[in-house]
Amino acid sequence: MGDPKKQRKKYETPLRPWDKKIIQEEAEILRKYGLRRKREIYRAESILRNFRRQARRLAAEMNEDEKKKLIGKLNRLGFVEKNATLDDILSLTLEDVLNRRLQTIVFKKSLANTIKQARQFIVHGHVKVGDRKIRWPSFIVPKELENEISVEIGGKK
Repeated sequence: MGDPKKQRKKYETPLRPWDKKIIQEEAEILRKYGLRRKREIYRAESILRNFRRQARRLAAEMNEDEKKKLIGKLNRLGFVEKNATLDDILSLTLEDVLNRRLQTIVFKKSLANTIKQARQFIVHGHVKVGDRKIRWPSFIVPKELENEISVEIGGKK
């Protein structure tokens, strides 16, 4: 048998992790979005960084097909509008990424009383997106599936 795919970190830590200002900002984000650890912030920042890197590269290359693909993908995920430009992608923030997570959407749709309860429902397998049971609070919810989120506890909806 061949070697399995090598596991890699999907995030980068801050260059100055002990900066008081950064620590306070991270603590506020952890509280607001009910995240478990700072690694989840770093993961979201990495997703955002990759989108912005692609947008900068495409702006330099002037490749219209690739540009339309990227904008289409981000539109399906709910980050930008259909008629967005590369500047709209470059102006995305960490909050935009965190607002598309399943945990945040379950809470904002009032399917859970608190953001932490939303996380617990997801991890315990009570949340369905469409007909699929999703157990990852960090799941980025596509726009078309946003209205198909349901919580089923003990057989009731």
